[in-house]
Amino acid sequence: MRPETLVRDHTIYACVMGSRAFGLATEDSDTDRRGVFLAPTPLFWRFEKPPTHVEGPGEERFSWELERFCELALRANPNILECLHSPLVERVDDTGRELLALRGAFLSRRVHETFTRYAHGQRRKLEADVRVHGAPRWKHAMHLLRLLTSARDLLRTGALTIDVGEDRDSLLAVKRGEVPWPEVEARMNRLVREGEEAAARSPLPEEPDRRRVEDFLVRTRRASALQPGPYDEVVQGVVRGRRVGEC
Repeated sequence: MRPETLVRDHTIYACVMGSRAFGLATEDSDTDRRGVFLAPTPLFWRFEKPPTHVEGPGEERFSWELERFCELALRANPNILECLHSPLVERVDDTGRELLALRGAFLSRRVHETFTRYAHGQRRKLEADVRVHGAPRWKHAMHLLRLLTSARDLLRTGALTIDVGEDRDSLLAVKRGEVPWPEVEARMNRLVREGEEAAARSPLPEEPDRRRVEDFLVRTRRASALQPGPYDEVVQGVVRGRRVGEC
């Protein structure tokens, strides 16, 4: 089965991400699409396994196979968690709705480490730009402020909010280069401190609910195996616990 076919025929959840989901879109903004597909279970019984992710079909589209997506979400990957909370859902089926209902199971205090680590990496790149070119890439500076704000608020409330809301104008001013770099740095430093304070008393659990997510994945794989296909008798016999050749 071609990767493009997996995305076309087996997507369980698709959304818009990037500036449009964050409430920061302008006339020249791209439309970034992200999705999750469920590879049919029998494909995993071959030597050649289904891909863990697929770029395309089309520009600005990227999809993950469900198991890989869940693994990354349990690790509190910022991009994955934000994908689960996009306000712009384009496609969702029953399995996708169950995945969305699990959003809380993926959240834990791990977000402080992962969001902060990602933010530090982006901050170093911005500081390198300032040293070499005299100014950062302002769009990246804007998104770093957005990420730090999102992480702080998540740790404070236990809920991940994607749209920047009332911060839109101030963030777009940063993108346009209208805010001096020292002021942007000061905002970043303040958000880091506030995030550390929020992490110490966050309502989030210490660890994600891995067992609940794994139960969902196993049930989903089993249901996929029982779907009509070219090997119905053998596949369903194995899944239901019968040996091959038994009635």
